[in-house]
Amino acid sequence: MNWAFLQGLLSGVNKYSTAFGRVWLSIVFLFRVMVFVVAAEKVWGDEQKDFACNTAQPGCHNVCYDHFFPVSHIRLWALQLIFVTCPSFLVVLHVAYREERERKHRLKYGEGCQRLYINTGKKRGGLWWTYVLSLVFKMGVDATFVYLLYHIYEGYDFPTLVKCSEDPCPNVVDCFISRPTEKRIFTIFMVVTSLVCILLSLCEILYLVGKRCFECIHRMHGSRQINKARSIANMRSSNTHLESNSKKLASNSQPVPAYGLVIS
Repeated sequence: MNWAFLQGLLSGVNKYSTAFGRVWLSIVFLFRVMVFVVAAEKVWGDEQKDFACNTAQPGCHNVCYDHFFPVSHIRLWALQLIFVTCPSFLVVLHVAYREERERKHRLKYGEGCQRLYINTGKKRGGLWWTYVLSLVFKMGVDATFVYLLYHIYEGYDFPTLVKCSEDPCPNVVDCFISRPTEKRIFTIFMVVTSLVCILLSLCEILYLVGKRCFECIHRMHGSRQINKARSIANMRSSNTHLESNSKKLASNSQPVPAYGLVIS
């Protein structure tokens, strides 16, 4: 697998992420991808070859191995890393779509025209929803694979000895897993890092939603203040207009002539 492509992809997402997103990317790179590539693949190696059973019955070894290891840990983690990074690719595509739309708008109306987006990478409108839904998808992928790992292997433990009675084994045979302690440590490590990534994605969702709610409340409060100031200004202008009209009427009014009754 070409992990350099995955690294370049996630590095492009880094500039569009929040602080929680950057920490998530660091954990994915250092504690998941690097550990997977450098150490985990070498620890597992050829699993079926190192899986030994104390019987020479043809087919018993393969059947017992398939019973205890229906899916390889390495392939399961590789699928997990691929699926968990796909939503980041959607964010990059959305930003690229915005940039292309902005470019076509400038070509059509000139460089001095009003811009469609103040910042194409700013999480507003559809990009905000794309980013939040990508976080939800990443949480769902990590949680699903953690559950699958527990469900398929009935826990995260690797016993030294397992007993197999599957056909065509003649009886209950003892099978031995190579390096069970080392595999147990790496399995628990990958599970813990997946849970940490789920927690970081949840914190980032709460941060984005809380920030959006704060902005909406602040905008509503600001609009109320503006409307209140406008109403006060209108009242003052109306009072000033009434006072000026009353003064004009008072200056234009003539004194009423006095009539006297003359009695002769």
